[in-house]
Amino acid sequence: MNIFKSIFGRVWHPNAAEVVKIESGQLYLVRPGNVRSSRECIYNEAIASIRRVPSLEHNFQLVITRVYEEGDQELLEDEDETDEEKVFLISEELEFRPGPGETPQEASFVWRDLDGDVDELYEFLMTEGTNAPTRAFFETCMYRAMYERKYRTSVDGASDSELDQFVWKRPTPKNIRTKATKEKASATRKGTENLPATVEDTSVTKQPVDTTPNKVASKSKSVIQSADLPEIAGAQAYFFAWDLDADGFVSAHDEVLEAKILEGAPNGYNYWLVARCDEGDLTMHKIASDMNPRWAQQTHSLTWNYNIGGTYGSWALQFSSPEEYKRFKAAFTRAAWETLHQVPWTKIKADEQAYVMGSNSEDVVMRDAGDEEGDEEEVLSELDPDEEPSDEEEEDEDESDIPRLSGERNSMLTVGYKGDRSYVVRGNNIGVFSHTGDNQVKYFATISKVSTPKGKEFKPREVMLHDQDTKMILMNPSDPHSLYNMDIERGKVVEEWKVHDDVTVDHMAPDNKFAQTTREQTLVGASHNALFRIDPRISGNKMVDSQYKQYVSKNKFSGLATTASGKLAIASEKGDIRLFDCIGKNAKTALPPLGDPILGIDATANGRWIVATTKSYLLLIDTLIGEGRYAGSLGFDRSFPADAKPMPRRLTLRSEHVAYMNHEISFSPARFNLGEGQEENAIVTSTGKYVIAWDFKKVKKGQLEKYEIKKYEDNVVQDSFKFGDDKEIIVALENNVLAINKKNLKKPTRTSLAPMSLQSRSGIVNSPY
Repeated sequence: MNIFKSIFGRVWHPNAAEVVKIESGQLYLVRPGNVRSSRECIYNEAIASIRRVPSLEHNFQLVITRVYEEGDQELLEDEDETDEEKVFLISEELEFRPGPGETPQEASFVWRDLDGDVDELYEFLMTEGTNAPTRAFFETCMYRAMYERKYRTSVDGASDSELDQFVWKRPTPKNIRTKATKEKASATRKGTENLPATVEDTSVTKQPVDTTPNKVASKSKSVIQSADLPEIAGAQAYFFAWDLDADGFVSAHDEVLEAKILEGAPNGYNYWLVARCDEGDLTMHKIASDMNPRWAQQTHSLTWNYNIGGTYGSWALQFSSPEEYKRFKAAFTRAAWETLHQVPWTKIKADEQAYVMGSNSEDVVMRDAGDEEGDEEEVLSELDPDEEPSDEEEEDEDESDIPRLSGERNSMLTVGYKGDRSYVVRGNNIGVFSHTGDNQVKYFATISKVSTPKGKEFKPREVMLHDQDTKMILMNPSDPHSLYNMDIERGKVVEEWKVHDDVTVDHMAPDNKFAQTTREQTLVGASHNALFRIDPRISGNKMVDSQYKQYVSKNKFSGLATTASGKLAIASEKGDIRLFDCIGKNAKTALPPLGDPILGIDATANGRWIVATTKSYLLLIDTLIGEGRYAGSLGFDRSFPADAKPMPRRLTLRSEHVAYMNHEISFSPARFNLGEGQEENAIVTSTGKYVIAWDFKKVKKGQLEKYEIKKYEDNVVQDSFKFGDDKEIIVALENNVLAINKKNLKKPTRTSLAPMSLQSRSGIVNSPY
C-alpha cells in the first residue's frame, strides 16, 4: 500500500477537502435473495470521491455524486425533491471491499447499506477507463480514512500491516451470528451509525464502546475516555435532542443526568461538554466557538449545535436549579474563552472577565430601548403571525442579459447613495445594476477589465463609492500601498493614489457615515496596526501625517466604520474593538476580545450602537456610558469606567434552525439600514443561501431571537439595504443580483429553512439515541 507514499504527500493533508476521486461509474443497490429486484440502479452516471468531514479532524466521507445526462435537469424541475448525492461516513462498519468482478469491465467497490436490511449492499461499478492503479489508490485511501477515524491520529507513518486490519475478510461460519441477532444489531445501529464512539464527537449512545486497540496502546496513543479526564464543572440536568420529525426537542434520557465540563489535558486549553448517565456517556462534544451555544435564563437551559459526519444536530441541557445553571454557564464561558485564547482565564482583569461573561447574557432589556415605539406593530404581528407578505415579491433578474464570465463568481456588492445604482464585483469586471422600483433591479452595464492607469489588469479586493457616486475607490491586492480612483461615468481607472511607501492600506471607510452623499474628498484607511487619513489632493504620498496613529503590537485590524460625525470604530482579528473620537490620538475606549476574529463592523449614524460580525455570531454593543462621571456620553467621546464596561449581546441563530439548515454558519458582514434622518431599525446579514434580518427595535428590548429569513437556491455573497430605505434589500448571489422587500422574509420554520433533501438525511438528528 505504501507504493503510493509520494502521492499521499501531495493529497493527504488537512487543507485538502477532497482526497481522491473516480470520475465515472454507476451506483447500484444490491439486495441478495430479493425476488423482485436483486440489483437496482440508483445513479446511471456518478462520481465517487473521498472527502474530509469539515471541522471534524480524522473523519472522512465516501461521497457518490449523481451526474446528470442531457435532458435530465429539465425533468427535475417538475420534481419536489431530488437526491443528487449519497454520503457515507467512512468506518469499519461499512465493510468496504472490492467487488467480485474479475475483469476491468466488472471492477467495482461494495459496502454495506447501514440503513437497509443486514445483507443489503451498495455497489459502485467503475467504467473501463478507471485503471487498476487508480482503483488500488482509492481502496488504500479508504483504509487510511478508517485508520484515522478509529485511532484519532494521523495515518502518516502507519505500516501496510497496520492498514491490513481494515481489509474486509469474509466471516467464517463460527463467527456468523443468527439472523435474529443480526437484525437486532442492525436496528440498534440505524440510530447511531453516524455517531462516533470516541472522544471528539460521541453522541447519545447507550452502550459505550471501547475503541482502544492493542496496537495503539503499544504506541502510547490510547484513545481518551471521559472517565480519564479531570472535571472542571458538573451539574444536574435533563438532556434533550432535536427531532426533525417531531419538530421539537425530545427527551434523550428518562432521568436527570450529570452534565460535565472536562479538561482534555492539563493546560492544554481544550475542553469537552459531556452528558453522562449511569450507563456511560450519552454525548461528548469538544467545546468550540462554532458550537453556537445559546443560554436561556428563563428556562435555565443551554442549547448548541455539533457537526457529526457532515450533519448538524442540536442538543439541549435544562439545569435543575438556577444556581447550577449559573455555575455551569460561568465554567463553560471560561472554557470557551481559554480554548480561543490559549492562555489562562486568570490572566485577564476582573472587568474584562465581566465583559466576556456579560456577552452570554440573554433576555435582557437594553437601556433606553424605547418601549412605546413599535409596540402596536409587535402586538399586531403576534395576533396575525401569518400576515401575507408584500405583493411586491421580488422576481429573479432575467439572467439572459447578464454577461457570463467563465470561472468567475460575484464576490462583492456596494449599493449606491445618489444614483439608484448597485455595483457587483466579478473577477476583474464590475456589473452595474439599476434600481427600477417595486423591489426590482435590472442589469445596466459592465465595467470590463479593471486595470491600473498603466494597463495592468487586476481583481479588486475591496471597493468603495466616493464623491457622490461619481468615483469608485479600488484596492489592488498586488499593490497594497496604493488606492485606485475609477471614474464611474467613463468606467476607467484614472488615478493611482500612492498612500505611503511603508504602510499598507488593508481597509478603508468614508470620512463619515454620509460622506459619500457629499463632495468630501478625504477618507480613512487602516493597515494591520495603524489608522490614518487619506487626502488625494495633496502631492506625493496621500497619507496625512498629522492624522496617523500606529500601534507597536500587531493588532491585525480587520475592519472599520464611521459615524455621522466622523467618530471611528475599528475591529481586529483578535476580536477587540477600539473607539476613537478622531484620528491621530489614542482610542477613548478599548473593548477586550471575546476571542473570535471580527470579520466586519458597522455603527449607527449617531454612534450609539455597534454591530461586529464574527463567523458564527453578531456582537451588538451599546456605547452609551450609563454611570459614573461621564454618564450619558458615548464610548467614542469618553472612556467607560473600569467597573462599568458595556455588556455586549450575541445575536445567534437558534440551534434548531441551524439543524434545519444543516450547514456551517458563516455570516457575511452585518449592516444596519442606512439613510440620512432615518432611524436604524434592522440589521441584515447572510450565511450560505440565506438572507437574515434582525428586528433591531425588538433586539434592543432583549428579544434577541427576532429575526426573519429568506432562502435562495444560490449562495448569498453579500446583502445590504438600499440607501434611504429600510424595507428594500439588495442581494448579490454568486451568479445573480436581485432586490427583496423585507416583508418577504419569513419567520424561521422547517418549511422556510430545510433543504429539499431533509427527509433523506441520516438518523443523527431524527433518531439520536
